[in-house]
Amino acid sequence: MKKIAVSGIGIVAPAGTDKEDFWRNVASGRSFVSPITHFDASAYPSQIAGQVGKLDLGNLSPRLLKKLDRFSVLALVATGNTLRDAGIEVTKEDPYSIGIFLGNALGGWLYAETELRDLYVEGRAGVSPYMASAWFPAAPQGQVSIHYGIKGYSKTVVSDKASSLMAVGHAAKVIGNHNLKFALAGGTEAPVTPYALLCCSTEGSLSRGPYRPFDKARDGFVVGEGAAVVVLEDVDSARARGAHIHGLVTGFATFCDATDRIMPDPEGKGLARAIGGALAGAGYQPDDIDYISADGIATRLGDSSETRAIKDVFGTNGHKIPVSAPKSMFGHLLGASGAVDLVTTLLAMQHGVIPPTINHETPDDECDLDYVFNKSREHRIDKALVISRGRGGVNTVLTVERS
Repeated sequence: MKKIAVSGIGIVAPAGTDKEDFWRNVASGRSFVSPITHFDASAYPSQIAGQVGKLDLGNLSPRLLKKLDRFSVLALVATGNTLRDAGIEVTKEDPYSIGIFLGNALGGWLYAETELRDLYVEGRAGVSPYMASAWFPAAPQGQVSIHYGIKGYSKTVVSDKASSLMAVGHAAKVIGNHNLKFALAGGTEAPVTPYALLCCSTEGSLSRGPYRPFDKARDGFVVGEGAAVVVLEDVDSARARGAHIHGLVTGFATFCDATDRIMPDPEGKGLARAIGGALAGAGYQPDDIDYISADGIATRLGDSSETRAIKDVFGTNGHKIPVSAPKSMFGHLLGASGAVDLVTTLLAMQHGVIPPTINHETPDDECDLDYVFNKSREHRIDKALVISRGRGGVNTVLTVERS
């Protein structure tokens, strides 16, 4: 795979709404999970989440906001951040040379469930005319396109929790084929709503307490909201315009387990295949990797199968590679999680620090890698691996390296 430059970073997450605050907070190893305040969650088994605080909405007008679900708002803010970070003024570029690749898992459920309630209580006259265009998964792509005047080849990816990392991988391939000059790639999710939380609860994978990947007492993940969008472009193009290159996307692979409609393959064979495919696409050997950003779903089967896959590919060297799941600090952002993990990994590379997997108390013999528990660790990262997995056995892996 051709190396692709990441020349812009935009992040809106419970741990921060710009890349400086976000990095400072995740490097601190603190938790940004709290009791749900968006609605009354007292009847739910899990009553905690990672929630985004006050947002700088910039030039998003009240009239526009009435038409949008929160997941589109988060995407618009993150996109504005990444365009500024990359130094791109869309009005000075050919709009057909810029594309949008965004992933999510659920769509805009706050808007949908509110309007469906009104439909059954008030009848069709009570439903907003914007419902049809607010909830569906491609809404953020459309709103970003309209708001910023972007007209190039674009794609919405819906592949459960692997959505945004898959979107980045597809975007990198499009840039590599010279079909676009710039690609905005990432994901957005706003699942802290009554129905969305109910869907996550019925799966049986939500934690009632701390989010603690790879801990023997783990009981599932904690849901979170947010968005992450990066700018991808050809390396020579980025250097020619004097852009700061945060890192390089070098390899991408995705494979399915085909074993269960929800649970991953217990042996992690599909994930091992995806890891191997990403390494091969980048031209890396297993001992080239300095850090692994784990999926860290914090279920018994999820964490153990991820550990097995890493061991399968890296062998004895797998115990020497630092692994962490920083999402333990701010929640699992579902379809946006892979893009957030990519941003975290790029910032970790720049600062030479691995953010930790927090809340660890009890070791698990099945999870015996170097997980960087509870405190950040200084460590030079030249090449890294980002893992993102979805329900039903979707395995997506991206490799990145220092520019």
